[in-house]
Amino acid sequence: MMLRGLFWLVLLQLLGVALNQWLLPMLPGSIIGLLLLSAWLMWRGAVPEPLQQAANGLLPYLPLLLAVPAAGIMTSSELLLAELPVIATALVLSLLVTVPFCGWLLQTLIRRQERKG
Repeated sequence: MMLRGLFWLVLLQLLGVALNQWLLPMLPGSIIGLLLLSAWLMWRGAVPEPLQQAANGLLPYLPLLLAVPAAGIMTSSELLLAELPVIATALVLSLLVTVPFCGWLLQTLIRRQERKG
């Protein structure tokens, strides 16, 4: 069962890479694959059991994928300090956009749940 879920994850990533090469060079292929996965899951309305098993099997290894970029940032401290104003501005602006959006989304989902219930 888990192998079938891994197959779907790899297939959607490969489709994302193919779309990246042919149509959307500005977006990474893995991001396109994640968008395809999200669209497919929304269309289905549920997560298939094999995909759930594959995701649960891969989830404990997620910190390993984040260790390499974190180490790269720490080895480039002078570049990080040189770009600190730009980074701080981007973080503050993203916070100002994300927090109200999450509040709006939560209220919308609560209203939808109350109408169904």
